[in-house]
Amino acid sequence: MKSHSTRFLAVLAILATPLCAEVKLASPFTSHMVLQREMKVPVWGTAAAGERVTVEFAAQQKSTAAGADGKWRVDLDALATSADGREFTVTGSQTAAPVKLDDVLVGEVWLGSGQSNMVFVVSKARGRPYGLVNEAEEIAAANYPKIRMFTARDTKTYEPQASVAGEWEVCSPETVPGFSAVGYLFARDLQKELNVPVGILLVASGASCAEAWMSREALTADASLKFMLDSLDACESYFRAAPETRPAVAPLHPTPINKPRTPPRGGRGEVSDPARDQHFASVLFNGMLNPVIPYAIRGALWYQGESICWGTRGLDLYGHVLRAMIGDWRARWGEGDFPLYLVQLPGQQNISNNPLIREQQASVLSLPQTAMAVTIDLGEAKDVHPHNKEPLGERLTRIALANVYGRPLEFSGPIFASMQVEGAAARIHFTHLGGGLVAKGGPLKGFQVAGADQRFVDADARIDGDTLLVSAATVSSPVAVRYAWDNFPEGLGCNLTNAAGLPAAPFRTDHWDYPIPGIVED
Repeated sequence: MKSHSTRFLAVLAILATPLCAEVKLASPFTSHMVLQREMKVPVWGTAAAGERVTVEFAAQQKSTAAGADGKWRVDLDALATSADGREFTVTGSQTAAPVKLDDVLVGEVWLGSGQSNMVFVVSKARGRPYGLVNEAEEIAAANYPKIRMFTARDTKTYEPQASVAGEWEVCSPETVPGFSAVGYLFARDLQKELNVPVGILLVASGASCAEAWMSREALTADASLKFMLDSLDACESYFRAAPETRPAVAPLHPTPINKPRTPPRGGRGEVSDPARDQHFASVLFNGMLNPVIPYAIRGALWYQGESICWGTRGLDLYGHVLRAMIGDWRARWGEGDFPLYLVQLPGQQNISNNPLIREQQASVLSLPQTAMAVTIDLGEAKDVHPHNKEPLGERLTRIALANVYGRPLEFSGPIFASMQVEGAAARIHFTHLGGGLVAKGGPLKGFQVAGADQRFVDADARIDGDTLLVSAATVSSPVAVRYAWDNFPEGLGCNLTNAAGLPAAPFRTDHWDYPIPGIVED
């Protein structure tokens, strides 16, 4: 039996031994990842306070010391393209064994974000009402080991998080069924054209509103949007103070413009946590986006818009929200005005896809390094999740190839530029002629014209050189023209394209009130 003095010395020896720390990498750093080429690559994580951390990759070695809060970051110098899987190593001075990641490539990395149409996976067999129209053929052909996708777990929180669950997966027939369809199609076409590795950082959440992807700081600084954050704070305070209070007396949660307002019920009838509701401001930025900033990216793809809250007020602010969100992201990534390409909503017989939303989305084009994929020909009357996403992937890829990678391609369909009245007709000028205007499949459809009485009637439209002449027998002095101006413009047979085969964006030449019956007001 050991003496008390021997035991005491043994305890002292244990206490004198340095505790074993563990250096960790941030969420988006896993085996099989793709790192962005030709720009600095931030690498960050946690370790013991003061621990010396060294990152080694591609003949580079960068070291730093973890701060008092345990956080560390180094920036790798610009990396050359590499399709050879290499090891990525992180060593900590107080960590017993280094962190080693395998099969790391260097190429092009794009962020994919938004709501369910960005989440929408390749195969409906994954238990969701998704799946491409030709999913069997796509899955069988998806042997693209140079394509990788990181899919962040859907996470909503009240406070900004440092990590989010997810890992990089190599594209194959076995893995692609669970890939974002839009992300996969974009990556597939881009990889084929550039012949370099392509990574998609997928950070999206179904039914989410745009303000959910903005930081608290950005919302607080914007006087026109702060009310959205105030609503979250008020509801969160109520929930924490009395989570079992009857929902009938609880503050109402924000509601999309096409949904009835109901008390915020939880799983057992109690008030639900607002921080778990994707219609509240900042909760998805906190839970999903913050953990991946500032992973080096070339640009971002955004597909969202069916979930707009706050009634008419929210609809009128939607374009401003998008522009503020883009500014917030660009400031936080620290890459300058990185490209952001959004998908303009297709039509649906629902006010969630009304023409004012598409108009607000188009307003984003006032920002530098932005573009829009028009989809008025791809909607489905009764389904908010169109399954024909192959043309959309091709259009997004065209935008990137033309604007980022220097390919001589037309990347947009005709966009309204100006109107002039010539007697009983209105002449419409466009940008992005793409080789000339085309009436696809027959006479032009989907046009309306109005006089000073603001009464719109169906109009005749014909191509005249690089312009259109629009008129109606009952309107002798036209004042305004609209095209594809409907919740479901596909039903109007809208068929104006350019010679590149890209559809014209919906437009109106007026700024008259356009009430939308049935909007749920806040």
